[in-house]
Amino acid sequence: MMKGIETLSPSQAQHTPPVGTNLTSAIITLCVGHEKRLFAAHEDVLCHSPFFQAACRGQFLQNGAKRLDLPEEVPEIFSSVLEYLYKGDYSPRLEYDKKRRTWHIQSADGGVPDGTLYYQRWGPVLKDTIIYCAAERYSLPELKRLSLKKQGLQTGIACSTLLSSARFAYDNTPESDSKLRAHYLALIIRSRQTFKRSGTMQQEMTNGGRLFFDLFVAMANHMVSLVSLHLRTHA
Repeated sequence: MMKGIETLSPSQAQHTPPVGTNLTSAIITLCVGHEKRLFAAHEDVLCHSPFFQAACRGQFLQNGAKRLDLPEEVPEIFSSVLEYLYKGDYSPRLEYDKKRRTWHIQSADGGVPDGTLYYQRWGPVLKDTIIYCAAERYSLPELKRLSLKKQGLQTGIACSTLLSSARFAYDNTPESDSKLRAHYLALIIRSRQTFKRSGTMQQEMTNGGRLFFDLFVAMANHMVSLVSLHLRTHA
C-alpha cells in the first residue's frame, strides 16, 4: 500500500465483510478534508453506499489510479464511516452485556472516550451526531440507526454541548428527518429542569431558529399528554 495512505489496522480488519463484498476488487484512493488526508478502500466495500456507488461509476481516474476527492468531509468522521463499511460498527464499539441484558459503549481502560469534535461555527459537537449526518449524506440507513443508538446511551453531557450538537443536527439534516431531531427535542424536554437554568440555553433561544419552534411544539404535545394521563388516572 502506498505510504501515507490510511487503511484499517490489523485489529480493525478482523471482521466478517458485508455479504457480497469482494476484497479483491479495485482499491480506491480517497482524498479527505482540507488537509487532504489519504484513505484507501476496496471499491466493492465503498459501493455499499449508494453515494459512493454513483461516484465510482463516474470518471475519477487520475494518473491511472482510481481516486475520489471529499474536500468537505472531516477525516476523523470518514475514518469511522469506512470502519463501519468494513466491520458493521465503528469505534468506540457497541457491546451487549448478556448478564444485565443491556447495551453499552466500549471504553478503553475503563475511561470515557472523547466523543466530540470542535467546529468554529457550532462549537463542540457529539461525534455520533456528526456520523449520523454523514450517514444521511452517504445513504447508509443502518449507520444512522447505529449512531442514534449510541447517542441514546451517552450520559453526563454538558448543556452547551447538547445545544451545539442539536444546532449541528438541524443544520445538517433535512426537515423530513424524524429521528435525530426528535432525539434532541426529547432530550431537552427530559432535562428541562437543568436547561431552564442554563445561560447557554437563554442565549440560544435569543438567537432563535427552527430548533426552538420544534421544541415549543414538542413541549406543547408533552403537556397535552400529561394532562390526558392525569384525566385518565383520576377518571
